[in-house]
Amino acid sequence: MHNTRLARLSEALTSQGLTQMIVSDPLSIWYLTGVEIEPGERLYALYVNTDGTRKLILNRLFTVPDTGIQEVWMSDTDDCIGILAGEVDPSADMGIDKNWPARFLLALMEKHPDVHYVNTSACVDGIRAQKDETEQEKMRAASRINDQVMEAVIPFLKEGVTETACAEFISQRYREAGCEGLSFPTIVSFGPHAADPHHAPDDTPLKAGDCIVIDMGCRKDGYCSDMTRTFFCGHAPENHATIHDLVREANERAEAMIRPGVRFCDIDRAARAHIEAGGYGPYFTHRLGHSIGLEDHEAGDVSMVNTDEVKEGMVFSVEPGVYLPGEFGVRVEDLVLVTKDGCEILNHVDKKWRVV
Repeated sequence: MHNTRLARLSEALTSQGLTQMIVSDPLSIWYLTGVEIEPGERLYALYVNTDGTRKLILNRLFTVPDTGIQEVWMSDTDDCIGILAGEVDPSADMGIDKNWPARFLLALMEKHPDVHYVNTSACVDGIRAQKDETEQEKMRAASRINDQVMEAVIPFLKEGVTETACAEFISQRYREAGCEGLSFPTIVSFGPHAADPHHAPDDTPLKAGDCIVIDMGCRKDGYCSDMTRTFFCGHAPENHATIHDLVREANERAEAMIRPGVRFCDIDRAARAHIEAGGYGPYFTHRLGHSIGLEDHEAGDVSMVNTDEVKEGMVFSVEPGVYLPGEFGVRVEDLVLVTKDGCEILNHVDKKWRVV
């Protein structure tokens, strides 16, 4: 599996006219090699050359399994960039990860000033974006847990419960399900707080008539889930229910058109146009979705400026919303897995508004 991924990376580099790359994102290194390290401030990298050369640049502090990849060791007192510079081709252009710290990149540029450095993160990101069958099943499993926990939290939503208590309840259920943790900090928003798409839970108690936005996700076997549902406490004011229906319909319209070859911007347009037709276009304030996998937000989004085409195996969110400042907000979100001729919706909790 890892050799296949490394081979695909070499092919991607070749297509860009490059022969070498330094991969520095620890998750991408794990994805390509199976080696899992959190390096902190220390230099850590995978060097890949299209001639078949592959090297892990490692601090002696770390312990790694035998992967068959050449290991280049260094200590805290070594000239780490000097060691790395001696392991690469000084006569060829170099691909670099987008998030490699400037303290490393600038030092390497000084060592090899004639080399042209290119952001080639897309070479790795493109491979990670199309999930293989094993990854797809892990994402289904993480979403099944998310469905179960969302259903479990609904009876917990009673007048007087706080946003923080609800978020803690969700975290506890994830732990009981064997999750490694959260995909992202859980969002629980009552009433006017729901007008803030990224509201952090606080001690606000739930009151009758409040809307309730819960945006949550877990990490299971390394892969993330993500889902949002909006409920109402006690009763749903008529205009709130109408807006919820509008947002849900936007979600469903976008999902209905997902298949390989469709452009991300056109998916965003389908949802956005429906909300605009309902009169709430200015209140849909974010992109329609984001890619997801090893990280909750991965490269590639569902937005009006992304003209890339959807490919089989991609997983991304579809999450339209309407946010009325000082009043309330609604968001409805699923994850979708792109199939050969359509998409599989990974979340199965009813999307229609309900009263709790």
